[in-house]
Parts: sequence; C-alpha cells; structure tokens
Amino acid sequence: MVLPLETAKRMPSQEHLLLDYVRRLEKHKDGRQAVHIHLSSLKPFNRRDHHIRAAANSFEFLVREMQGQLFVLQSSDLFFIYKDRAQPEVETVVQKVRYLFSDDPLLAEEESDDRGFATWYDVEADYDAILYSVQDQVEAGQRGHSAGRNRLSARASLKARQEQGEPLTPEVLERIESALERADLSNLVRRQFICGISQKMVPMPVLSEMFISIRDLRETLLPSVNLLSNRWLFQHLTETLDRRMLAMLNRPDALAISGDISINLNISTMLSPEFIAFDENLSAVRRGAIIIELQKVDIFADLGAYLFAREYAQDKGYRVCIDGLTHHTMPMVDRDRLGADLVKLIWDPEMADEGDAMHDRITALVARAGESRVVLCRVDTREAVDFGHSVGITLFQGRYIENLMAEDNRRRELLRLKRRIERNA
Repeated sequence: MVLPLETAKRMPSQEHLLLDYVRRLEKHKDGRQAVHIHLSSLKPFNRRDHHIRAAANSFEFLVREMQGQLFVLQSSDLFFIYKDRAQPEVETVVQKVRYLFSDDPLLAEEESDDRGFATWYDVEADYDAILYSVQDQVEAGQRGHSAGRNRLSARASLKARQEQGEPLTPEVLERIESALERADLSNLVRRQFICGISQKMVPMPVLSEMFISIRDLRETLLPSVNLLSNRWLFQHLTETLDRRMLAMLNRPDALAISGDISINLNISTMLSPEFIAFDENLSAVRRGAIIIELQKVDIFADLGAYLFAREYAQDKGYRVCIDGLTHHTMPMVDRDRLGADLVKLIWDPEMADEGDAMHDRITALVARAGESRVVLCRVDTREAVDFGHSVGITLFQGRYIENLMAEDNRRRELLRLKRRIERNA
C-alpha cells in the first residue's frame, strides 16, 4: 500500500524499508524493473507536500493492482519497483508526473530528455547499481533526519530568544527603523488570496491581501528582539511598515499587482502625508480595487479618528474592512453602523465544537453583517470551510485555501497539457 505522505515524510524508515525490500529482491530479480524519480532536484516551490502527494497518488492504481511497490523518501524522491509487464502503464504514470512539474527549470532544460528527472533500472541487470543507490538514500535520509532535528532545535532556540530577548525600547526601535530605511522589503511582502469556495472545494479568487510578514521580518532583521514586549512601540513600528508598503505599491516595477487587493494600515497612516502622496498616484479605477484593512483595536482606541478616516477613504473610492474579529468580539461590532464594507472573522475550532447554540449565534451574526460581507480567515482545515458554508459565509482565507488554489492551478495546467497533447496527436 502507499503510505500517507505525512507518515512517509515523518519516518526515515521508508529508506530502510526500501533497502530491506531491495535486499530481499536479490533472489527474485527476474522480471522486475525499477524507476527512481528525482523530485528532490526540483525547485522548492515544486516540492511542497501536496505536490509530492499528487505525484505519489499517480501510482496508486498500480500498487492497488499489486503491480509494484512505491516508496516515498525523505528527500521527496519516489522509488517504484514493479513487474516488467506493467512497463507501459509505469511509463505513462512517469510521463504524467513529469507534466505535473513541467514548469520547473529542471524539465525546461531537459526538453524531451528524462535522465535528470527519472532513472530507469532493469533489476536483474542493474541490481548492484540499485543497491548502491538505495544505500546512499538511507545515509542521506539519516543525515536529513539529523539536520531536520538541528533546524527545529535552532528555530525553537530562536523563538525562545525572541520571547525572552532584547526588549523593544525607543533606542532599539530607532535602530530598527534606521535599518528598515535601507532594507529592501519587497522579498518580505506576502500575498494571500480571499476566495469563494464551491461545494466541490473549488476556489474562486475574489481579491488578495498583501502584507509584510512580521515573522519573516523578525527572523531576517531582528532575531534577538522581542517585538511584542511593548505594544505601543510595536504599533509605531507597524506605522513605519505601512509607509514602506505604500511606497512599494507605488512602484509598479517592484511588485506584480493585479486584481482587487487589500492592505493592512493603521488609522494614523490613512491620515498621513504618505497616504495622501500614495493616493495622488492612483487612478480612480485603481482606488476602487483597493480595500483597506483596519484592526478593531485601532478602531476603538479612537472611534472619532476611525469615522473620519473611513469617510475620507470611501469618498476617494476605497473600501474598508474591519479585521481581527473573533466569535467573542463580533457581537459587539455592527458593520453597518460603523460603515465598513467587510469584516473578517477569525476561525476557531471552538465555533464548531460548541454545538447548535453557537452555530445559531454565528449564523445570526453573519446574517446581520451580510453573508457576502464576512471573510472567514485563518482557515487551516476543511472543517472551517464546511462550517463557514453552514452559517452562510461565502468568503474564505488561510493556508487551506492557498493549498486548494495550488491544487486547482495544477489540475488546470494538466488539463491544458492534455488538450495540447491531444491536438498534436
């Protein structure tokens, strides 16, 4: 059977199982073939878990029909040993997997040559080469397991230093802001889509949020500083990041922007000269494609400033979203009375675990805010989407949604390749 990807990735014994299988195969070499698919040679963006899972699943019917045995190695490589009568089917599967990653530079350089992508073996003729290769995989798996532990230990140590590290003081903040003026932050800008999700789990992008990753910023520039040790100084830091984001958005050469986008800003930033300068460089059409996200804490810290800033922004054509609501705080926020266009509700598994009373309460809150006006964010599981649908929510954001989009894009690409092949046949 094909082991689940998470299990295979977690267990270095996949390499040992393969080695044991190959050793037992020494007395049964006749009529056996093998293929080693070098997914470890692909670029990192093509080696995410869902990519490897899709590649491994391509062999599922052959394993189910007992035509061969698949091993998913810690390096992400696939090793498939099979009966030679299944050769045509295996070649078809390998070609399908190759198409999955056709946009990778490894395959773009190869054109029709598969040698860098897959190594084929006749088990009887190439047994020694297979054995040596698998032994190398075992050693590499052991080294990777040790390195993985070291990386986790280093990350845990970094997190501990950040939590107990240098406090954020005015002097430290001044040093940070000086560094930020010189740093290129474009590689720290992240884009996360907000989508409608069909009942068949097909994502339909509506807009995307663009933000500077505080976590990556901290790990890149400020590993020894606990940014959250002083809330008010951290707020000042976010205002600096707001200005940098506005400057980058005004540089079309720096960031590829298309479609409707949302950006996180402080209310003070919306009333600043930097925002006025940003606004003056935009067309009316572009303003209508931008949503400004404001944190609820910032709003209620000075409700008068919020109302002024919100009216100013909407008069210009921007839309406004209230971010950071939980199922505890959403009852206290009336979207319509605050004049916001959207609200974001943070997913919490407790919402689904608390039974019918909680379900009915959130259904009523969503109806009051407007079903098309609520975004369920931080969605990490299918459960969150199912719950959102059940209470009337139509917009979703989070890691699970990003994974759905990646899978859908890959499926569409495969369909295009299939049609191209059929036309050229």
